Amino acid sequence: MDFDKIAVIGERELVLGFKLIGIHDVYISSGKDAITKFAELLNGKQYNLIMLSESLRGEMDSNLLRLASTSLKPIVIFIPVPGSGARQESVESLAKRILGVDIASLKGGS
Repeated sequence: MDFDKIAVIGERELVLGFKLIGIHDVYISSGKDAITKFAELLNGKQYNLIMLSESLRGEMDSNLLRLASTSLKPIVIFIPVPGSGARQESVESLAKRILGVDIASLKGGS
């Protein structure tokens, strides 16, 4: 997996886990700053995948949300914040389903 083509934007709890598995382009941000960074990365087209905190979905205007939903390069996925309490797919199973990366095995690996 080419982690140089993946970006993650969101809360500290979310972003640091991805940094630990080797994703370099992580942005700890929330609110309007996170939305601005996302729009910049989406328009830059340098990433294959942008992962965003689920909490940012509600802060996006309808045009940006539509772009996020229909973009093929980069692919945009929203991921739950750890400990959010909502019944959502775990980050581990989401990464395995979308990326084909088994985060659990990476934690115990190198």
